[in-house]
Amino acid sequence: MDPAAVPQLYAGNVGGRYAAATGIAFALGLALAAAAVAGSPSRAGASAAVLAALNAVRATGCGGRSGVATPLRENAQLTAAARRGSSDRDFRDALAATGYRATRSATIHVSGAADARSIANLLAAKYCAYLIESAYREIGIHQQGRETWIVLAAPFSPPALEASDAVARHVLELVNRARMQARMCGNSRFAVAGLLRLNVALSRAALAHAADMAQHSYLAHEGRDGSSPADRVTHAGYRWRSVGENIASGATSPEAVVDGWVKSPRHCANLMAAQYTEMGVAYSVNRESEAGIYWAQVFGAPR
Repeated sequence: MDPAAVPQLYAGNVGGRYAAATGIAFALGLALAAAAVAGSPSRAGASAAVLAALNAVRATGCGGRSGVATPLRENAQLTAAARRGSSDRDFRDALAATGYRATRSATIHVSGAADARSIANLLAAKYCAYLIESAYREIGIHQQGRETWIVLAAPFSPPALEASDAVARHVLELVNRARMQARMCGNSRFAVAGLLRLNVALSRAALAHAADMAQHSYLAHEGRDGSSPADRVTHAGYRWRSVGENIASGATSPEAVVDGWVKSPRHCANLMAAQYTEMGVAYSVNRESEAGIYWAQVFGAPR
């Protein structure tokens, strides 16, 4: 059989690293992909057919897993990244060149299958988890001859500034829900703790630090001016007996940021500490920064 007629798949994270998913040698797959770059140009109709076929699999499920109700939508920047990546294989640079910001992304290269149904069947068999991952909501597709490059992405969608009060209340709800259950934070056991309430001064301290981290693209408890969490809380006008701080970056929802804190032993210990009765939380978005969004959560026990 002509090896060029055997469908092959390669997948990886954005960064150009691929893992072969068939018995065909990895080097052979790369050689076949390189030889096909000079083929026919990408066809919009064919890409639309591939998208429809992939969304059909996504909706019904695959590999014994349930489907996802939200279909993938095509994104022009991701399509441009797939096109650029097909030439130089560096999808991280290709994605950055388009200006698209993703919280997660994945690339898949299919070689030797040209029709939409065959491509969808291959992905369903080998990369079902990619297709039904609910975080992936956007897609770019580039085809040349019998080669198809696909970029899946979870878009960077931070909460709007005007939603900050609602976000703070939701974070408080999630934190209090966590405090209502005894848990292990690393090797330390914490009993059920009392419910926290939001405090305006603590929220001011949290916002000041989140905004500074976002503006200057860093993640640290020590401010650029050398301030500590206690310094910032005092400056905000809060009279305290004890204070604590959690910070995070990259998370775009209350659920994601609280989940990250709960799973980190030191952050979890702050969150579960019984001496704290009040909390402030804030986030700041700067799309040009390294992480895009920065969070600060400040705990306090007033005098």
